[in-house]
Amino acid sequence: MLTTNLKLAEKYNYLDPKFKKAFEFLRTADLAALPLGNTPIDGDEVFANVQAYTTLPDADAPFESHEKYFDLQFVVSGEERFGYAPRDLCKPAMAYNADRDLVFYEEPAESGCIILKAGNFAIVPPEDAHAPRRQTAAGACAVKKVVVKVKV
Repeated sequence: MLTTNLKLAEKYNYLDPKFKKAFEFLRTADLAALPLGNTPIDGDEVFANVQAYTTLPDADAPFESHEKYFDLQFVVSGEERFGYAPRDLCKPAMAYNADRDLVFYEEPAESGCIILKAGNFAIVPPEDAHAPRRQTAAGACAVKKVVVKVKV
């Protein structure tokens, strides 16, 4: 699933060779066996961040965004509620951290969400804030996720 605003449809090429490398990695790597942490794919243009965690209540899983990278968030196992909102509708809760390419936001007044289950992914452009790691109605769940970072 990819969701974004129509004004961004022409801005980014989601069939760019960098995205193709990201999807090829997800199709061919043994994702369940990948160790936690960063896995190189194509230098700083495309790399994977392998994570394992237990989903959290909304208050403990804030919205965030990035300036330099798209997030291609792929769930290997488990499930989570994944929030999203246009970044320009979110109020920063901190200053942008360029070293981590990260800013957190206060909970927006309006946002959407999807349920990501094993095998599902979401692509988040820099213009969108997202809230990963959130519990579904079933409660806390162990998740293994591969977040492929694709440079803008």
